Order: sequence, then C-alpha cells, then structure tokens
Amino acid sequence: MQDNTSIIFLNGASSSGKTTLGRALQKTLEHPYFYISSDQLVEANILPRVDKNREEGEWAWRTIRPRFFDGFHRCIAALAGAGNSLIVEHVIEFPSWLDDCVRLLTPFDVLFVGVHCPLEELERRERERGDRAIGEGRSHLLEGVHTWGEYDFEVDTFLHTPDENARLIKVALGNRREPSAFRRMHTKLTRV
Repeated sequence: MQDNTSIIFLNGASSSGKTTLGRALQKTLEHPYFYISSDQLVEANILPRVDKNREEGEWAWRTIRPRFFDGFHRCIAALAGAGNSLIVEHVIEFPSWLDDCVRLLTPFDVLFVGVHCPLEELERRERERGDRAIGEGRSHLLEGVHTWGEYDFEVDTFLHTPDENARLIKVALGNRREPSAFRRMHTKLTRV
C-alpha cells in the first residue's frame, strides 16, 4: 500500500446508481476522495469522432475502445500513485479489465464494491434518464458484470438510498477483512 491512499472501486451495470452513490460517498467520508469515471472522460470530449457502427478501421469504436479503457485504468493508477484517495466508478465488462485493474492497483488499499440493482429498476432508470441506450444495463448484467471476481462489500441501490449505502460503505471500509478482494485476486493472478 502506498501511504494512506485508499480506493473505493464501485462496479455495477449502467444505471445501477454508481454516480449518485459516489457523490454521496464524497460527502460522507471524513477524508477527501477524488471521483473518477470513464463517463467523465467521454463527457469531456476527449474521444475523437468514433463510428460505433463500423466493425474495423481507425475510426471504429471497436478499434478505439480497448485503448480508451486501457488508458482509463492507467489514469486510475496514476491518480492514486500521486497520493490521491479515489472513488472509482466502472462497469467491468470483461475479465481482462478486472485483471488489468487488479494488477495496476495492487499497491493501493482497494475496497471493491458491487453495486446491484434489480433489472426492472435499471430499465426504469434508463427510460427516465434518456441519455442511455435502452437495454444497456440488461446487457451488462447478462454479460456478467458481477461475475468476474469477488467483492469486499456489496450494496443494493434499490433497497437503500445513496446516503444509506454511503454510510454502509464507510463502515465496511473500516471493518473489512484482510487481505482485500483485489489482493486475493492478485495472488491468484500471480500463481498462473
């Protein structure tokens, strides 16, 4: 672990409530935590004009996407490496993404949190938001967003408010067992 750098890593399907939970965590925690998500990078217009319908070529999202997420994962490690505690919002869509994050973030104290929400509620939130593709949350659940690894803690954003979940995570942060889920997964990765 580097210094007292702590990472609360929120993983869940699109529209599961990660952003609202992350903002509630920032208000609840006693120390300053930066908040980072891939959506923030997209909203900042860092991406070139990509073609999501194209299968190949330098402008195809399929070509650019792996490099984008590889860079996002490295940004998380760079911010933490500079001594910043972080709340990270992510949708771990592939086992390789989790492996990358585990390898990059092993030097840090990571609390890996599964953010759950029933499918019906995900779909209702997608319709209300209007800025997500309908069915995106369903596809994340069906493709295994919660199946790639083990969590230190899990919350349900349908059963509890963001403030309630933030308080639960704050308690979990101080009471979790060691080694953390990321460290246990790292041990398995290094045995291979």
